[in-house]
Amino acid sequence: MRPQVKTKPDDTRARILETAEALFRRLGFAKTTVADIATDLGMSPANVYRFFPSKNAIVDAICQRCLSEVEEKAWAVARSKAPAGQRVERLFLEILAYHKDNLLTEKRVHDMVLVAMEQNWNAILAHKEVVRTVIELILRDGIEAGEFEPIDPRETSHALMRSMVGFCHPVLVAESLQDGHDLEAEARSSVHFLLRAITLHR
Repeated sequence: MRPQVKTKPDDTRARILETAEALFRRLGFAKTTVADIATDLGMSPANVYRFFPSKNAIVDAICQRCLSEVEEKAWAVARSKAPAGQRVERLFLEILAYHKDNLLTEKRVHDMVLVAMEQNWNAILAHKEVVRTVIELILRDGIEAGEFEPIDPRETSHALMRSMVGFCHPVLVAESLQDGHDLEAEARSSVHFLLRAITLHR
């Protein structure tokens, strides 16, 4: 007999999250139970509870994973060598693309997003601050390079975040997609309009 390969705890956690997310998409958050998740994984509910104390804790972990993925994309844009204006545009387009790819307009996914946002508000506030910080750093680069006017980068980063919320908030993105909006074109147009106000005209 071959010895049984032991699964690492991190691998098991990842499998639980992937299976749970797939079931939330297929059945809906409200209709999916921990027992359903366990059955799909071929394990007991008690084993799932060893890793996550509740179904909401699973949603919390999915939410944290999504936020960290967006933050990684944001930092990658910030570190790129493109002009500051192009980086600001690419940042918002990357965030929009992430939400479009991962948070489809289906009602079942929508419900999961609402639950995640409601119970993870502190995590979401911290995430928004990370994205705002990325914008501020890009603005500082633009000012230093003589691309932007010598504006207050912190204040301007807040203004950009507020103005572009429709392209960064998953619920608003989902609603706009349902209404048939071309969000990429609208995001580009909005960013160009906003950047014109701070671009140094030589």
